[in-house]
Amino acid sequence: MRDINPNFFYTVNVDETKKFKSALWVDARCRASYEYFGDVISFDTTYSRNKHGLSFASFIGVNHYGKFTLLGCALLGNEEIRSFEWVFKHWLKCMGTPLQAIITDQCKSMFGAIRNVFPNTRHRWYIWHIMKKIPHKFGGYAQYRKIDAKMHGTIWNAHSEESFEKDWCAFITEFNLEKNKWLSDLYDERRMWVLIYFQGEFWAGMRSTQRSESMHAFFGGYLHCKSGLVQFVHEYDNVLGNKEQIKLEDDATDSKGVVPCSSSSTIERQF
Repeated sequence: MRDINPNFFYTVNVDETKKFKSALWVDARCRASYEYFGDVISFDTTYSRNKHGLSFASFIGVNHYGKFTLLGCALLGNEEIRSFEWVFKHWLKCMGTPLQAIITDQCKSMFGAIRNVFPNTRHRWYIWHIMKKIPHKFGGYAQYRKIDAKMHGTIWNAHSEESFEKDWCAFITEFNLEKNKWLSDLYDERRMWVLIYFQGEFWAGMRSTQRSESMHAFFGGYLHCKSGLVQFVHEYDNVLGNKEQIKLEDDATDSKGVVPCSSSSTIERQF
């Protein structure tokens, strides 16, 4: 692939016995997309593992159509902090400029690697990853439904940082959850995931359940756990080719279409 296009970037990590550990690759389309859509990156490792047990990691951005665009991929032998640091350092070497914002799940190794490699990058967690744990954490409580509703309301309806903190304390007190360590830890890390703390910041619309739905929709049926290494790379290339075709179709539609106004504003109509 490098011979076909010199802008294709890849690097392979091996141990002292030359055994495969990890690989990172970024094709020319991904590198070009990063220049335009690299403001906010979603980094995810939950989509798939191949038959060798390697985790598939992907860097995802959002393009001008509000659709997800691939900005790089990696296969990881493990999910330890050194593995993530290796991926982030080489991805940064490829792209040339550090990213401004990244959104991930709550993986501690990932958190440490981001802090070490991207110290000035804004990092947040997906709310989806946290909220999906509520049934597991409180499903056995007699007041589970009330706890679930109250917690959702406290998180989603906050109109200021002060109101969230006040409502959170009231929520904890109402259900006698002062000794719940999971909630206590979440509150300590509230600036990593509660939406009100990101007010005024640009996140390209990335939030809540978008992550789980978009990753599977993006890769469709191309990549799966039975893929061998060579097949995995070829299928990845098919994904990009398919996405490129969709983008061309979007471009053609955009050049001919007219976006309807949602109001009677003359400014909107002119825009």
